[in-house]
Amino acid sequence: MQPVVQLINFSKTYQTGEVEVKAVRGVNLTVQPGEFVAIMGASGSGKSTVMNTLGCLDRPTGGQCLLDGVDTGTLDRDELADLRNQRLGFVFQGFNLLSRTSALENVELPLMYLRPNLGSRLQRERAQNSLALVGLADRADHHPNQLSGGQQQRVAIARALVNQPRLLLADEPTGNLDTQTSIEIMGIFQQLNRQGMTIIMVTHELDIANYSLRQVVMRDGRIVSDQPIKNRLDATAELLRLRQEQHAIQLAP
Repeated sequence: MQPVVQLINFSKTYQTGEVEVKAVRGVNLTVQPGEFVAIMGASGSGKSTVMNTLGCLDRPTGGQCLLDGVDTGTLDRDELADLRNQRLGFVFQGFNLLSRTSALENVELPLMYLRPNLGSRLQRERAQNSLALVGLADRADHHPNQLSGGQQQRVAIARALVNQPRLLLADEPTGNLDTQTSIEIMGIFQQLNRQGMTIIMVTHELDIANYSLRQVVMRDGRIVSDQPIKNRLDATAELLRLRQEQHAIQLAP
């Protein structure tokens, strides 16, 4: 089975004036279809550089980045844009929704860049189905300011899924959310992963990483640990536990 992602001796060096900053140093990483990988590390560890490269927003200085066997370092800007739109879905810490458009219109946005165009009817159906996947079919006509933070992130996830990507990239997807909402979002990711979606998530929160299947830890531009999660958290069980705790607090004298 062909990997969804392969980083082969990948390195990235930035030039800041006369100073060279080695952000990533000879990283090798393979992600197979259906994996759910969390990448962790302190600020400056290189995890964001890896994510940007996987998202076709940056290019390797050395080595290779392969997505579905395609060497992204050989593609021009238009080819990279097509690859991003056709094979990748993005979820960010900031929801990045257009404030004056409805949830449905926000989800439809990536479809407008598809070639050939799907047509307005099919675009609308795809967006509606994507919102239904994240439990927001009844909020399709709501604007972002009419939605909670968790609902806005669900819209962002629906937008990431609308092009039926091969890989979902999530950068600190729970960074702006409270504990309960964070678990709910992890529940959506776990459901998508059970359905076969490949997910790579950057997070600095160990408890959030424990909802994934595999944890990759970076330090100083290198991978220092790459292990399966031994005691994986289940979002459904964690939500039940949290609600029981909240109920017990409410009943306490």
